[in-house]
Amino acid sequence: MFAIIESGGKQYKVAEGDIFRVELLDVEPESALAIDKVLAVYDNDKLTAGQPYVEGALVKCKVLEHGKAKKVTVFHYKPKKNIRVKNGHRQPFTKLQVESITL
Repeated sequence: MFAIIESGGKQYKVAEGDIFRVELLDVEPESALAIDKVLAVYDNDKLTAGQPYVEGALVKCKVLEHGKAKKVTVFHYKPKKNIRVKNGHRQPFTKLQVESITL
């Protein structure tokens, strides 16, 4: 059984026991989180798709930790103008583990 969920404007394919990262959420680590924005659920050769979300579907997750991704270097350069700007960015994330998927 797996589900397609939406979090932070992105879509994720998750199954029970999966560990995945989403955009930073305002929840405490080691707490439970229920995601109700389920776009589709695939269960034993039966696909249930929502318009846009599946009614009554719920993905229960455990919040493992918060963190930051590896640094991405951003370099702006304008030729012949002596403009060079170097910046870095580390995207914050929340790591989740799927405990159950229910219809």
